[in-house]
Amino acid sequence: MTGISTHVLDAALGRPAVGVPVRLEGPAGVLATAITDGDGRVGVLTAGPVAPGTYRLVFGTAEYFTATGQRGFYPEVSIAFTVEEGQYHVPLLLSPFAYSTYRGS
Repeated sequence: MTGISTHVLDAALGRPAVGVPVRLEGPAGVLATAITDGDGRVGVLTAGPVAPGTYRLVFGTAEYFTATGQRGFYPEVSIAFTVEEGQYHVPLLLSPFAYSTYRGS
């Protein structure tokens, strides 16, 4: 079974990024949309398993930066990744002028 989740941390403010719009795209288009919770997380983006392939998480960072009074350089962050099998947790470490990501657990 394959599942996809994410977590967004605001490295500039040193706290979870609450209220970030997140969109999961797959081979057939948009699969899910969500907004990060009070801990900056979206625990489950898929209702069930997803097929192997290339997927993309798109984060609406412009909305988040505006809501937190920050001026950001990236209006959105798009992370493409390959799904084979298993659980995929894709965190985003965010600041107004930089971001990084990794495959979490």
